[in-house]
Order: sequence, then C-alpha cells, then structure tokens
Amino acid sequence: MATTEVWLRLMRVNGLYGDAQLAIGRRLCQASAVDAALLRALGFSATQISHYFSLTPAQLDNTLQWLDLPGHTLLLAESPSYPPALRAVSDYPAALFVAGNPHLLALPQIAVVGSRSHSWYGERWGALFCEGLARLGLCITSGLALGIDGVAHRAALNVKGKTIAVLGNGLNHTYPRRHNALAKQILDGGGALVSEFPLHETPWPGNFPRRNRIISGLSLGVLVVEAAIKSGSLVTARCALEQGRDVFALPGPLGSPGSAGPHWLIQQGAIPATCIEDIVESLQNELKTVAKANENTKYSPDTEDAALPFPELLANVGDEVTSVDVVAERAGQPVPETVAQLLELELAGWIAAVPGGYVRLRRACHVRRTNVLV
Repeated sequence: MATTEVWLRLMRVNGLYGDAQLAIGRRLCQASAVDAALLRALGFSATQISHYFSLTPAQLDNTLQWLDLPGHTLLLAESPSYPPALRAVSDYPAALFVAGNPHLLALPQIAVVGSRSHSWYGERWGALFCEGLARLGLCITSGLALGIDGVAHRAALNVKGKTIAVLGNGLNHTYPRRHNALAKQILDGGGALVSEFPLHETPWPGNFPRRNRIISGLSLGVLVVEAAIKSGSLVTARCALEQGRDVFALPGPLGSPGSAGPHWLIQQGAIPATCIEDIVESLQNELKTVAKANENTKYSPDTEDAALPFPELLANVGDEVTSVDVVAERAGQPVPETVAQLLELELAGWIAAVPGGYVRLRRACHVRRTNVLV
C-alpha cells in the first residue's frame, strides 16, 4: 500500500497520536499488505480497524487530487519540515494537512485565543497586541473561529505579518462559513491553514479540544484575550501548561464577563500581559531568531520618533469609557481646550472616541517611558 494512502487511512483512526502513531505508520508502510489481522496485531480495536478501512475510493481520489494542487501538503512528522515545537508534544499528530506555506509552521509563533463574543475592549487590545507581535516577526496562530480568533488573524494581516489558522474540521470546509474570505486572505498573505482531520471532516464539538492542543503546541506561548471561566480558550491554556508553554492573560475591566477567564488565569500564575514587552521579555530565550523589541518599541510605526502629545491629559483617559467632562475636570482645564487635545490624541492613535467619551488604546509599557503616572 502506498505511503500516502496509509497515512490518509491512519488520519481517520481515533486514539492514535505521537510516537505510537508514527511507529504504526512506518510499520504499515513497510508491509506488503495491510489487513485486519495485522492491525489487530498492532493493537487496533475493532472500531479503529473499521475506521482504517472506512476510506472510500472516491474519498481517496478526492484527497489525492487535492494534494496535487499547488500549495497543498501532507506533512508527516518524519519530514524535516515538520515543526519541532509541535513534535516535542507527547500527543503530536503524526500527519497534518497544510494549505499554504508549510515552512511557516516551524517559525516562532504566539497563539492568541479568546471569546467568540468579544467586547470592544478585547477587539481593540487583541488587535494591538497581535499587530505589535507580528511586527516583531512572530507568527500569529489561532483557530479561525468567530471573535478574538478572527481579530488575531486580521491584525497580523493588517501589518503584513504571517498567521496560521488551525481548524477543527477538514480543509475542504471553512468553519464558520462567514470566515471564507478570511481564510482566503490568510493564504493570499503567505499564511497557512492546518488540520489533522480528513479533508471532508465536518465540524464536530469533540474535534476542537484536539485542535486546541495543536494551536498551543505550535506556539511558544498562548495569549488569552477574553474568555469565560468555562471556555475553549481556557482548554487551550491548559494544553499550553501541560506542554510546558507560557500562558499570558490580558487583564480586563472588573465586572466584564470576558475578564473572568484571564483574571482567573492570572490568579493561577499566568503572566499578566499589560504590554507587548511582558510577552517578549518572558520569551527572550525562545526568540533568538526574532528581532527583540527595543526600549523604544511603539504600537504604531508612525509615532516611533514622535513625542507623546499632552501626556498629562492622556493620563486621565482610562481603559474604560471616560467622558470629556470627566477628563477636563481631572486635568483642571476648560472643556474646549480638552476637546481639542483629545482630538489630537485620537488622530495620533493614543485614544479612540466611543459612545460616551474616550478610551485609551495604548498604555503603561509606552506611557511609563514618559513622566506620566498611570
């Protein structure tokens, strides 16, 4: 039996991972014929034997045609191109489908996960962190889900960075469907779509915890932006801890449902991510091939050499909505003067106008290099 067909069949068998899956694959590839007796001798259950032989001729032909297309790869764990970080995980998948650039999987990555129902706070800060990390050369890895996953992928693409989407279904489908365009943008931007599932596999709840271990396994660390206590994002964080990866959590407003997960993680020992440097400094040893963030790193390249405008006024705009009247009162200056200065800060990208007032977009790690107390 051809090597490719053996692996396409093995990818259908549940319960096989890591070195055991790789060893069985090698054994089957060497066999002159594969039958139920051989599979039983290798420890397969009746269900696993059924799964192995469930690949139909039509499905095999469809998959082989898919693999013949440019940019489509069946990446085996024994290949030199297989990502070393993922191979170091005990339950690594011995075979992966990759659409796009397979070499991207071996580059330094940071996983970003969070709520599917994110707030403006999570979207804004998630995008800023991902843009900054992508500018530093880190690949942004996530799961293509609605919410923070989509924010992470788009943020990387916005700054011409690279991003990887790990799917919980086969690559013949995009889930959710509304992310069809985003998936195409990832590929067009030099990124990759990855899955351990057969091409025709449809989304199923049990697939996503398996998907999450790949997201964390590919990465140097996991950043949780917004999440409930019981959520898939915290499953990914748990996978990261079991794999020896760092877990970072974005602190959020007290009382916000999306803050519960990150705050709980911080209580359990996760690293608070108050600025990009918090992540970079924790990963210094792993980032030898990535340019280090220097002391003057900014969130926006357009302001690298620019002085911070109105630092005293900026110190009075918080992470939660602050009205113009409150800012003016805190700053001790007339409202018209405050409005003019707030507009300049908004144009410079430091704050954003939202219903009810303004919110801070950039914070401590940059502001503390001025004389502003925040």
